[in-house]
Amino acid sequence: MSQTEEQIEVKGARVHNLKNIDVTIPREKLVVITGLSGSGKSSLAFDTIYAEGQRRYIETFSAYARQFLGGLERPDVDKIDGLSPVIAIEQKTTSKSPRSTVGTITEIYDFLRLLFARASDAYSYNTGEKMVSYNDEQIKALITESFNGKRINILAPVIRSRKGHYRELFEQIAKQGFVKVRTDGEIRDLVKGMKLDRYKTHDIEIVIDRLKVDTTDDNQKRLTESINTAMYHGDNVLMVIDHDTNEVRYFSRNLMCPSSGISYPNPEPNNFSFNSPKGACSNCNGIGTLYQVNKDKIIPDDSISIQNGGLAPQGPKKNSWIFKQLELIAQRFNFDLADPIKKIPAEAIEMILYGGNEKFTVESKTLGVARNYSIDFEGIANFIESQYKNAESTSIKRWAKDFMDKVKCPTCEGSRLKKESLYFKVNSKNISELANMDIVDLATWFNDLDSHLSDKQKTISAEITKEIRARVQFLLDVGLDYLTIDRSSKSLSGGEAQRIRLATQIGSQLVGVLYILDEPSIGLHQRDNEKLINSLISLRDIGNSVIVVEHDKDMIEHADHVIDIGPEAGKHGGEIISEGSPKELLKYHTLTADYLNGTKAIEIPKERRKGNGKTIKLTGCTGNNLKNVTLKIPLGKMIGVTGVSGSGKSTLINETLYPILNNYYFNGVKTPMPYKKIEGLEHIDKVIDINQSPIGRTPRSNPATYTGTFSEIRSLFAKIPEAMIRGYKPGRFSFNVAGGRCETCKGGGLRVIEMNFLPDVYVECETCQGKRFNRETLEIRYKGKSISDVLNMTIEEAVEFFEHIPKIYRKLKTIQDVGLGYITLGQQSTTLSGGEAQRIKLATELSKRDTGNTFYILDEPTTGLHFEDIRVLMEVLNKLVNKGNTVLIIEHNLDVIKTVDHIIDIGHEGGKGGGEIVAEGTPEQIIKHKTSHTAKFLKKELH
Repeated sequence: MSQTEEQIEVKGARVHNLKNIDVTIPREKLVVITGLSGSGKSSLAFDTIYAEGQRRYIETFSAYARQFLGGLERPDVDKIDGLSPVIAIEQKTTSKSPRSTVGTITEIYDFLRLLFARASDAYSYNTGEKMVSYNDEQIKALITESFNGKRINILAPVIRSRKGHYRELFEQIAKQGFVKVRTDGEIRDLVKGMKLDRYKTHDIEIVIDRLKVDTTDDNQKRLTESINTAMYHGDNVLMVIDHDTNEVRYFSRNLMCPSSGISYPNPEPNNFSFNSPKGACSNCNGIGTLYQVNKDKIIPDDSISIQNGGLAPQGPKKNSWIFKQLELIAQRFNFDLADPIKKIPAEAIEMILYGGNEKFTVESKTLGVARNYSIDFEGIANFIESQYKNAESTSIKRWAKDFMDKVKCPTCEGSRLKKESLYFKVNSKNISELANMDIVDLATWFNDLDSHLSDKQKTISAEITKEIRARVQFLLDVGLDYLTIDRSSKSLSGGEAQRIRLATQIGSQLVGVLYILDEPSIGLHQRDNEKLINSLISLRDIGNSVIVVEHDKDMIEHADHVIDIGPEAGKHGGEIISEGSPKELLKYHTLTADYLNGTKAIEIPKERRKGNGKTIKLTGCTGNNLKNVTLKIPLGKMIGVTGVSGSGKSTLINETLYPILNNYYFNGVKTPMPYKKIEGLEHIDKVIDINQSPIGRTPRSNPATYTGTFSEIRSLFAKIPEAMIRGYKPGRFSFNVAGGRCETCKGGGLRVIEMNFLPDVYVECETCQGKRFNRETLEIRYKGKSISDVLNMTIEEAVEFFEHIPKIYRKLKTIQDVGLGYITLGQQSTTLSGGEAQRIKLATELSKRDTGNTFYILDEPTTGLHFEDIRVLMEVLNKLVNKGNTVLIIEHNLDVIKTVDHIIDIGHEGGKGGGEIVAEGTPEQIIKHKTSHTAKFLKKELH
């Protein structure tokens, strides 16, 4: 290879804040791009190199195909040489669908389905016996015995749950002399040109014969011929339908239960898929959980009468149709609506909840006349259920959900599959049991599998098990040994989702590819960091180039080449300030080098805060993998919750503690995970949770709108005398509604010129010159600045400009305090980096008035932050704690952990090996702990 081919050369990159930089990146090396948050790392890695790689790939398609893909913008760069195919593994979390699981993302579940379809043993769900296959004589005897004297249809199944219009198939069937078919459960005559909806899944059977079964020789001969024909056309399976009851029975040369006669269709991979009608449990449609009405939520207190609001959904008595019906039920069962509910007869309660339909007569003793009444009542529980299932409105669904519990589906017990699918077993385990194993146990099971298989099974499964073992091993290599493959992907953290995608990529064993990763170490304990780095090194060693955008010290030290972008962030960044091997980097006096060689450090506090002596105590938490945990939180301190990935930190804090506090202070609707009791809620007066979900990423969202500052600025402009004379309201100064905005570009400041087959071109709007507003609006000025000028100010300028307006000043000052002074108020949210978005969110929450008794929960706030950004962030958080508030941080970053006052370490391992509090106390107390993984790494930081 020539010198140029061994490197990627980027010339003149000007995307976002990059200042026309030239950079040479060695190929087939592990390259780390580092620098302050917002300095231009992602602009170089993702918006320049990845975007150009993507665009070149799409250019290879025909013009016809490209029009469907939408053109990709050419990044603002002069040229890039030496680029190979690019795969980006970003932080964007995976699918939020309840049907997406770890197994489906990594394809392990697909291989398991194949294994079970081809190499499993079937057992009867009636008797537990191994299924057997019958010959035609036995089938004839069974049909004669079961349907003697009955009229039956004999059918041959030809298509099962497949899409298509099948016109040719129907013509073929007609040519063979058949006159009827059964499609999707309905018997129809074959007509010329008959076809089905090609986009729906269909079941098609040929009607072979219709006969009345008896034991005469002619009948038996006809039955034998029909069985042979049906077996021939139906691929060794036939169906018998009782003409009168429509009861269906399968008979098969393949699998049948010897004693009860039940038959399973031959297993196909989609029989084990919970996303296919062939395999999914019909009760919960393959989700595994259902919402069920909870009687105790409808009648929370049975000592109250119906009249006084004993039925929670109905409330106190009012003049409504439902209460008229309840009065009729009271007359029918001789009770009064003023009686406490516990005195009402059980059958009356049954009718109130589940409805009834009956007529009854009441005789009037005084008049001697009988009156007829009729009750036709749906039942409160049934009404709630029908509203939940059928209501269009989200608020009605939420109302109904309040009286329901999420329960495991009683039919499949949470396994998501049909009963038949669970009776195919390999080494006495069904597919659902394997999906529930921790990855580490699954690996052991597969390594031991061959000794339990027959020779035939070994031959069939050799390739499949090889693939599964490899994929499971990759998950272990990136530190995800605690996951199960049926874990829903929406419950994964950003770092976990990214590492699963990484494991999938390593599994594909591609060579010569350029991988770009965005902070893969998020949410990973130091202990597992080595595994991750080794995975990236193995990707490099098989012949790939790996570029990682990362702040982690270990990752930088293991890199072959480091590129440091800076010197600061935003418009003060965008230049390459140093590059070379990690050792060469230390010679420069950049911020990154100063932190790496110890010139600068995040200081360990001289003494730990004592707190205010009050605590919140949460007892008996058992959600997910928690083992009856009791959590004591000392208030008035900064608390760090640590532990390896999957040990139960998020379950304990985000799923148990936060919903309890949120429901208590703000009437939240999320149900906490199971716990026994909580004490000490009176010691705090509000809770603020800052999680990892991204902020609004539309071009119309910006820091000013997200933090709520823009509303205040618009109100301020509307109060300027000139605006009041003209009658302008705050809406006049919004670029999202008609009135004040420029109508040519609809307030966007840019116009899109559509080019067929080429990327759309964005040009400055010629009417407003990119100012977003019309001339009249821009004439209103505050201190000589129009609303457009204000949006173009950086936060630093705006803090000075609005110094005398406390509402605006407080919010802007917080954004400046978290280190974002360089961004402009009107910068599109889509152009913010991950670390910037995280801090905008932090600033929004932190600018809310603290009471001195506020409880803050932060989930990995250091995502996307450089050492220097972390130092700035810790200063802000320390100010909050010094005012008496409590800050609880879930974190793996040792720079944060070493500065907190109190650590709660959860472990020891992830998954089943976790869920217990291993150690708690100050960092100095924690490092004396013998078995805590955090203690081992923290010790190095403190000494």
